[in-house]
Amino acid sequence: MISVTFVRNADDRRIISFAVEGHAKYAKPGKDIVCAGVSAVSVGTVNAIEALTNVELPASMKNGWLSSDIPIQPDRETDGKVQLLLESMLVMLGSIAESYGKHVVIQEKLLS
Repeated sequence: MISVTFVRNADDRRIISFAVEGHAKYAKPGKDIVCAGVSAVSVGTVNAIEALTNVELPASMKNGWLSSDIPIQPDRETDGKVQLLLESMLVMLGSIAESYGKHVVIQEKLLS
């Protein structure tokens, strides 16, 4: 199963980190559309943030693992764009989880 965790700041609800880990085991490796979808959305979001906002995320990626702590940007407009892209990632992964709930679970945590 793929586990996705988004951590939010309890004060302002901004996403401060995320982690995607595991394998869906929906199909054999190389044919697993659930793993491919989750990977495309999560890696694509990191790439989009870097390409569209010039913010380099401190991301860690290994086989079956992607995580990042999201740095606060001093420029509110840039920070807002980063947050919008992360919220978009959450929506897209949520759509996958709705269709393939036995293979993807998403949780959100508040950090006080």
